Amino acid sequence: MAAIALLIAENLASTAPDRRSDADRFDFQLDILQRGFSPHGLKVDAYRWTDPAIDWSAFGAVLVNCAWDYQDDHERFLRKLDEITALGVPVFNPPEMVRWNIRKTYLRELEKRGVPVIPTLWPEAPTAPDIRDAMAAFGTDDVILKRQVGAGARSQVRFNKDNIPDAGRVLDRPGMIQPFIPSIATEGEYSFLFVDDEFSHALVKRAAEGDYRIQASYGGRSQTVEPSPEDLRQASAVLEAIDEAPLYARVDMVRGLDGSLMLMELEIIEPDLYVRDGPHIGALLGKALAKRLG
Repeated sequence: MAAIALLIAENLASTAPDRRSDADRFDFQLDILQRGFSPHGLKVDAYRWTDPAIDWSAFGAVLVNCAWDYQDDHERFLRKLDEITALGVPVFNPPEMVRWNIRKTYLRELEKRGVPVIPTLWPEAPTAPDIRDAMAAFGTDDVILKRQVGAGARSQVRFNKDNIPDAGRVLDRPGMIQPFIPSIATEGEYSFLFVDDEFSHALVKRAAEGDYRIQASYGGRSQTVEPSPEDLRQASAVLEAIDEAPLYARVDMVRGLDGSLMLMELEIIEPDLYVRDGPHIGALLGKALAKRLG
C-alpha cells in the first residue's frame, strides 16, 4: 500500500506531554481517514511536521490537513512544504495554494471575483484609532479584531465603545477588523465540506450561551444540517471563484441581514473536517487522492 503522511501539530502526537485537550477530535478523524483510504490502497499515518528525523521522500503523498499549529510559525511551515515538494512528493493541498490561503487577505481577491464577504479593514499594525476608524466606516460600535494569519479564534477580540484602549497597539501583528455579524450569535456559522469540488456534508456551528466564538474549545457545538439549494449554491460558488480545485476545502459562511450568506473563511490548509457529522468524507477523500495520484 502507498504510504501517506498526515501532517500534525506537535501537541496532537500521542506521546506529547502537553497533548491538546480536544485531541480526541483528531483521533476520530484519523481513524475515519484510515478506514476511508485503505480500500484505495493508501495507508495514512500521522507525523509531526516539525520532526527533523522524518524522511519525507518515503511517502507517496503528504496531507497538510491536521497541522493545527502552523499559524504561529507559518514561514517555517511554508518552507517545510516547499522542502517536501522539492523531493518530488505530492503535497495536498499544494504549497502554492496554502501560501495564497495562509493570509486572510485572500478574501480581498475573492471579493473582487464576486464572492460576498464580510466588510473588512486590513491594518498592518492595528491600533486603538484603527478600531475607532473601523466603527465609523462600518457604522457600528461592535467590531471584531482578528489576526491575518491565524486560526481557532486565537488573539481574537471583540471591541465596543466601552473597551477600546485610549491609545497604542491592540495586536502585535497584522490584523483585520470586521463588523460583528449578529447572526453568528443566533443562527450560527455554517460550514460546507467539499472534496475535489464534490459536496460532502454541511453543519451549523453555534457558540455557547453568552459567547460568540463557535470553536469547540470555547464551548461551541456543531449540528449536521441539510443545506437549502440556494445556500449550497452560494457555498459552491466560492470554490468556483478560485483557479484550481483543492483536494479538500471547508467553506465557512454566515448569514447577512439580507438573508444571503457571506464568506467568513475559505479553509484549505488544515480544516477540521467534522467527520462525526459526515464520516463518509474519509472514503470521498481516499478516492479523490487515489485518483490524483494515478
